[in-house]
Amino acid sequence: MGSYVKNIFDLSNKVAIVTGAAGQLGGEFVPALLEAGASVVAFDISLENPKGRLKEIKSKKLMLTKVDIVNRDSVDNGLKLALSHFGPPNILINNAALDVPPDASDQETGPFETYPESSWQTMMDVNLKGMFLCCQVIGGHMAKTGGGSIINISSIYGILSPDQRIYEYRAMAEPFYKPVAYCVAKSGVLNLTRYLATYWAPKNVRVNTLTFGGVFNNQDETFLKNYSNLVPLGRMARQDEYNGAIIFLASDASSYMTGSNVIMDGGYSCW
Repeated sequence: MGSYVKNIFDLSNKVAIVTGAAGQLGGEFVPALLEAGASVVAFDISLENPKGRLKEIKSKKLMLTKVDIVNRDSVDNGLKLALSHFGPPNILINNAALDVPPDASDQETGPFETYPESSWQTMMDVNLKGMFLCCQVIGGHMAKTGGGSIINISSIYGILSPDQRIYEYRAMAEPFYKPVAYCVAKSGVLNLTRYLATYWAPKNVRVNTLTFGGVFNNQDETFLKNYSNLVPLGRMARQDEYNGAIIFLASDASSYMTGSNVIMDGGYSCW
């Protein structure tokens, strides 16, 4: 049994592409995938992102590649580099995204009625169009070369409306709302996943959503208290706590799972 369990989670001889790999969570997924045996191609528009730790990783099985996911030519070029370096990808983790943190202070966090159209478009481009393009280019290649696993990262704000009461303390100085575009884009991820899961099932490409709750990132004490009060486990996630789900969905341990939404939110969505 021990050998069986080890084997179904083993990613040896697999090639994974991770978007947003230089960010806080991407910087966790990459070493986890490497430890599980995969070769990893790290896509990011800014590989020097201080939130991540790609530069700390020393491995011949890691390739860093500057890719702008909202540009099809850039994604095409990233795939070509992955193919030349490691061969066909078997795993795609669509992790790249824009968010508006609780310490933001500009018109993007004002009332819905004045939310800028330009901000809406930027959020949709990165959080939805970029995922669409990566699925088209990289997932399409998987469908031609034997299949694989696609993991689309969403958020609890894609399945629930934000509880704006969390942010009321910010409104003492000026109006502050978690903006609409992030929520709508993350909701769109869910049906992109379902569509592709059925579309590519005959080609052995599995497509699942992994929905996250909030991650601790040195937020201010009031925000942490307000958010944690809504979580049955009483805290935000550590940045490494999603790695197990990534390995599960990327590996043969989830070989009969497609079109699903795995929610990891500390119980936030139970209430």
